[in-house]
Amino acid sequence: MGWIEGIQNAIEYIEDNLTEELNIQEIAERACISAFYFQRIFNILCGFTVGEYIRCRRLSMAAQELSKADARVIDVALKYGYDSPDSFARAFTKFHGIPPSSARIKGANLKLFAPVKIKLILEGGTMLEYKIVEKAQFTVIGKARRFDTETSSSEIPKFWEEHNKSGDKVVCGMYGVCMDIDGKNFEYLIADNYLPWNEIPDGYETRVIPAGTWAIFPCRGRLPKSLQDVNKRIWSEWLPSCKEYKLAGNYDVEMYTPMQGNPDDYYCEIWIPVEKI
Repeated sequence: MGWIEGIQNAIEYIEDNLTEELNIQEIAERACISAFYFQRIFNILCGFTVGEYIRCRRLSMAAQELSKADARVIDVALKYGYDSPDSFARAFTKFHGIPPSSARIKGANLKLFAPVKIKLILEGGTMLEYKIVEKAQFTVIGKARRFDTETSSSEIPKFWEEHNKSGDKVVCGMYGVCMDIDGKNFEYLIADNYLPWNEIPDGYETRVIPAGTWAIFPCRGRLPKSLQDVNKRIWSEWLPSCKEYKLAGNYDVEMYTPMQGNPDDYYCEIWIPVEKI
């Protein structure tokens, strides 16, 4: 099964189980990748999180059912996973702009959120620069924080802003390290290399990055755009077309060089652990 086919299998599993309790681990299994990577890839390819997709599809389907005269709000709410008519009404109104009770009115303005279809479209013919490197085990020290995949894209930049304003003398921020916790949550460290003979100050933590093979992708340009652009191309172009390597491990690393301001030629890297197919 190809990589794109795996993602589509996961989406079809979601579609077949919209009225059931959905577990991210079980969804990711249909794509044959970890929940950690599945959620990141899905977000990059689709532009929204797995959780947002499920919520929007359920609310779209609920509206279609409520437009029928014999559908009761409480029955539809329970069918699509809401504990009470009130919580369903709030979500429905936020999504559609009208309350559930108005859905059956003729001409009601209801939003349709269609199922996603994943396709690989090759265009442009530009090559994504990368290299495969073997790295020994290394240890990092830094400030760690737990993030939910649903909200991390907005919260991690705030974490960096907080760090940069703090005047931290222990960690300059050579690395941004993502480490999976349970598929839904992950730990992110703003970190530097750790020397084992140094003390670990209060509030700081160390993490061991295992020895292994890494695909390293250079990013050139102003942050965060250069990093985001390369990250998107890794998951939408490189990974689907790569025939020699597959993802390995539930962690990845951003490597930052010293920065003065935010220059147009700034250099950083994205490191993805891989293994031979």
